[in-house]
Amino acid sequence: MKTKNSISGLLFLWAICAGSVAYAQTITGTISDDQGPLPGVSVIEKGTDNGSVSDFNGNYEINVSNENATLLFSYIGFETQEIPLQGENSIDVIMQASMDQLDELVIVGYTSQRESTITGAVSSVNVEQLESRRVPGVTQALQGQVAGVTITQSTGAPGEDVEVRIRGNGTIGNNNPLYIIDGVPSREISFLNPSDIKSMSVLKDAAAASIYGSRAAGGVIVIETKSGTGRSGIQIDYFGGIQKAANLPNMLNAEQYLNTVTTAWNNAGYAGTNPYLADSGRSDFADVDYLDELFELGETHSLQLSTSGGSEKTNFFLSAGYYGQDGIVVYDNDRFSRLNLRSNINSNITERFKIGANVQISYQEQDQISSRGDAPGIIRHAFLRPPIIPVFKDPSDPTYSEEDPFTDLPFYVDPDNFESNKYEYSQNPIALAYFTDNTTETFKTFGNLFAEYDLLSDSSLKFKTNFGADINFGHQKAFNPNFGDDDGQGSEIDRGLGRQNRPTSLAESRYQDMTFTWNNSFIYNKTFGDHEISALAGIEFIKNNSSGINASRQRFDFTEPNFRYLDFGGTDRDLWNGGLAEEWALFSYFGSATYSYEDKYLLTANLRADASSRFSEDNRWGYFPSVSAGWAISKEEFMSDVDWLSQLKLRASWGELGNQEIPNYAYLTLYRRDADRYLISRYGNPDLKWETTAQSNIGIDFGIDNNKLSGSIDYFEKTTSDILLPISLPQLVGDVSATFLNSGEVSNSGLEFGLSYRNYDNLLKFQISGNFATLKNEVNSLHPNLPYITGNVTRTQAGHPLNAYYGFVQEGIYQNEAEVAEHLSGTTNPPQQPGDIKFKDLDGNGIINDNDRDFIGNPNPKLSYGLNVSMNYKAFDFNFLFQGVGGVDRYNDLKKIIDYDTRPFNYTDRVLGAWDGEGSTNSIPRVSFTDNGSSKVSDIFVEDASYLRLKNVELGYTFDVENIGNFRLYASGQNLLTFTDYSGLDPESTDLIDFGTYPQSVTVLFGVSANF
Repeated sequence: MKTKNSISGLLFLWAICAGSVAYAQTITGTISDDQGPLPGVSVIEKGTDNGSVSDFNGNYEINVSNENATLLFSYIGFETQEIPLQGENSIDVIMQASMDQLDELVIVGYTSQRESTITGAVSSVNVEQLESRRVPGVTQALQGQVAGVTITQSTGAPGEDVEVRIRGNGTIGNNNPLYIIDGVPSREISFLNPSDIKSMSVLKDAAAASIYGSRAAGGVIVIETKSGTGRSGIQIDYFGGIQKAANLPNMLNAEQYLNTVTTAWNNAGYAGTNPYLADSGRSDFADVDYLDELFELGETHSLQLSTSGGSEKTNFFLSAGYYGQDGIVVYDNDRFSRLNLRSNINSNITERFKIGANVQISYQEQDQISSRGDAPGIIRHAFLRPPIIPVFKDPSDPTYSEEDPFTDLPFYVDPDNFESNKYEYSQNPIALAYFTDNTTETFKTFGNLFAEYDLLSDSSLKFKTNFGADINFGHQKAFNPNFGDDDGQGSEIDRGLGRQNRPTSLAESRYQDMTFTWNNSFIYNKTFGDHEISALAGIEFIKNNSSGINASRQRFDFTEPNFRYLDFGGTDRDLWNGGLAEEWALFSYFGSATYSYEDKYLLTANLRADASSRFSEDNRWGYFPSVSAGWAISKEEFMSDVDWLSQLKLRASWGELGNQEIPNYAYLTLYRRDADRYLISRYGNPDLKWETTAQSNIGIDFGIDNNKLSGSIDYFEKTTSDILLPISLPQLVGDVSATFLNSGEVSNSGLEFGLSYRNYDNLLKFQISGNFATLKNEVNSLHPNLPYITGNVTRTQAGHPLNAYYGFVQEGIYQNEAEVAEHLSGTTNPPQQPGDIKFKDLDGNGIINDNDRDFIGNPNPKLSYGLNVSMNYKAFDFNFLFQGVGGVDRYNDLKKIIDYDTRPFNYTDRVLGAWDGEGSTNSIPRVSFTDNGSSKVSDIFVEDASYLRLKNVELGYTFDVENIGNFRLYASGQNLLTFTDYSGLDPESTDLIDFGTYPQSVTVLFGVSANF
């Protein structure tokens, strides 16, 4: 109802505006270039906020205030034209291409720079292509757009984090990039509305990013949001659609499951009668596909409203956006919603003095479920649950209740009588989804105020001050109701309760995080004949304060929503609470200078000095220099006859970046209270200093046929040293957290290639852009006392990639007793049997032990790529994006537990091809309730997670309604096709181990855009 009222109000406002010009003179015409009609050209009545835009056939119509008005025609890549009417009511315009289309301004750090003079590795993002992505976040829209930038969704659950990596992982710790939004730094941009983005640049090498010094080791993404224009208007965009889980594996049905567990019992060699033989045909058995029961159709809705306008001196942009998604898991406890409000106002107070304010308010709410296979493992248990166990109890069951109708323990009768010995008591995933109640709310205010003054009359020297605020308030509340059957366990006070969430509990936390940024800079730009000089000098101060409180209680007498508050929990011994506050600060000096001679010979130098409170006074300052040079070969005299080559520029750069992403006070020794004593909880290290990343880059930019075909090639080498490494101390020191040291070195190198071709010469106008990047990641060294870092399935060691998978190597399946005896010649009475996994004996001693482990996989993608195609034909437009990664592995633990485990969980239909006699297979071991070798970490579960995905496709049609505006109808699809050999639910994940990841959905959307 509120949305309808808002739209009605906007339409009423438009009607008033339309009525006010009802008697004004109407001017019409056609706008074109030398190739044909131009759509999207801005037409403004000079000195007013009255404007229009040409349609797909280049036609425009505008009502003007008088017959002597002057019209301004502007379009990116073309010269702006100013044409007086002189009484005419029809004006046709032929736009002239800009003399140098390469000189678009790119925001590279505190200021902008002409693209033709950039000497670092900077990629400008095509924002028009981003607008067709129909995704909630800016980072998802960026996926596949820039060479060397890998975007990975952690899971497909609504509102989940997105991982951004620029030129790979360079450190053991935090590899996230730094975001600069309208001059204000931030570590995340999930709050941004993609529709509000005006421009985006990715600073990939040290020469481009070093101006941000201390926090730029992971790269920098600079974002400028939309501001007002001289043309008034209202824009409305709505889309909605459905999502569906796809590429789900085939699980065994009831008959197949019983046959398989019968075989597993027999293969285990147990004595006595096989209990599964007698169970065949039981009337209380079901035949449930738990994946089908768990996943349903999800929904997405998005509504965006914006208006802009202004005059020659002041302009404004206002926007409001709502995005809501209900995920694909049943019972609607995996929802996400976000509300954005933005105001951007700029005013030229005088010809030399400009001020502006850009403020965004956002509120988002996320219902969280266990999306990674983590406890309670909703998706994981959908795979584990035997199909013979029904979802719901029969109402005649004496343990049935309306509040908890779900089947829990298999064929439960009482605490001493249920069949867990035959049908492993995995949890009911449908019940888990129903009883999940975990909500996170975030309120954010983000924005900046700035003032800019031209100190000299020719505007060559400017002073700019910018104050930014990033204020966050968060609230998380998780209620865990008791449910399920009584298994006879638990403390005395909780006897008789169900085994799930025993006892009922509530955990609640609130936090606030405030970061304020203030920078002041002098910007100088001057041309002296063939010489051009640009310089920047400034200071910046960043201050952060954060605090939080948390509390929890157990044993709630009432569990209805109105009672899910702390005061209604137990008070005798069920109270926990805590609170903490932290702060950090950063003070910086920075400077940059660029020199250009005849736009052919280019040189840029940067220097930033940062002082961080996270280091002791002796090591507080870090210095981050860079230098880059460029040669515009195409502008040389000897290239003057090469007409087809419009651009050829060679670039080279070197620089250093810093990283301070460690816990606050890491250099100090911390204490904790234990009753009446104070104990050391972490030993400090006053010698901690900056982690440093040195990077060199060589690149070439080229353009052919007036840049119809353009591209770039870059090769980079990046080395991170003095890594901020947490080192655990021996147990004899006591129960203390790891101490941070500077030690270790990681290197990355790779080749990046981007290519774009556009042709607007015919009715069919199209642009094709593609990119790919290679990456080699290697650990060069660690601490002398730490030869390697081990994880559950990984090992980080010099000479290998970060977090490389480490384990045993499968050589086949033992086919007979003789093969077992021969291969395990050094083992006394080997337990292995025919049908078990045969592992390589790497040291050749006839014994399989830890010495036979090796590196078996690399979780760092060696290749990333994207292909984007956009086409227009008359009023139709069509675009699609393919995106993918190659040479990446993932440890599929879900495969291990459903197809290789020794417990009677369900299986996929892959086990129907398991070993069942000599010569039957040499890849899949026998099913058994005893270990067949699958308990070992091995390459059986390390799978190639490379994929190619049709990430987005959209078809639209635009039509004009006379005297109202233009409307665009479109249909959009996401993740429609995925090509991969990975057997898990989704090859795209940030986790090193796939325990059962919430998959990305196939999505179909329909929408309408309107411009008034």
